[in-house]
Amino acid sequence: MFKKGQDNDDSSAFPSLRIGEQQPIRSKNVSVIGPTLVFKGELSADEDLVIEGTIEGTIAHHKKNLTIGKKGRVTADIHASSVLVEGELNGDIHSDGLVSLAAGSMVIGNVYCSRIVMEDGARFNGKIEMTVPTPLKVAPEPEEIEEEFAEAENLTA
Repeated sequence: MFKKGQDNDDSSAFPSLRIGEQQPIRSKNVSVIGPTLVFKGELSADEDLVIEGTIEGTIAHHKKNLTIGKKGRVTADIHASSVLVEGELNGDIHSDGLVSLAAGSMVIGNVYCSRIVMEDGARFNGKIEMTVPTPLKVAPEPEEIEEEFAEAENLTA
């Protein structure tokens, strides 16, 4: 069952990510547009999305991850939290986070993002405008809110 001289370290089960590589998407939280599906119009979703089919129009996916798979052919402007392109895109990408262009992908359009990774073999024709990422706002601790509320009650009493 166990072999001598081997560590029981499970770190190999979760290899470290390379730059531009995204976390695996859980199948229960993702919608997939299959390779035979053709969609024309405005597409929006409140879950991660993988496109393997053909899309024409606009894609509004503001707070989630969007992947254009190797078979994906998209002619649309994209608004998403993060974007991974493995197939073809003809349109602009607007992202709050990371845009990844995989080897073999082709993008014709402009990219507006805070971070971008282009693998060797990715084809890109357009301009890139990088913005400074907006710092995250941290909510105050619950006891701080309770103290402020208590102080406000004392002032009104």
